Amino acid sequence: MDQIQFYQVCSIADLPAGERLLIDLDDKPVVIFNLAGAYYAIDDVCTHDDGPLGEGEVEGCEIICPRHGARFDIRTGKVLTLPAVQSVHAYPIRVKDGMFEIGVAE
Repeated sequence: MDQIQFYQVCSIADLPAGERLLIDLDDKPVVIFNLAGAYYAIDDVCTHDDGPLGEGEVEGCEIICPRHGARFDIRTGKVLTLPAVQSVHAYPIRVKDGMFEIGVAE
């Protein structure tokens, strides 16, 4: 079983409710969301055509890819609609001492 290593990302003050933050995690684009005080992190790449998923519109707990409209669940990364058929990776995220930490399997 993989161990999860958490890495400090930024202060929670950098991500107000309703906002998102784009980061690079080991040269991989990731988007972190603050949905009404709950924090989630998923890959920032649509599995349909590698588009910038994090730039999409958010509706509830879903993000809509700005290129072709595929929808993903922000909480789990699960693909919800075509044209994408593969889910995106969701990362564990936690707050420790006022800082976001994102988990990576090692």
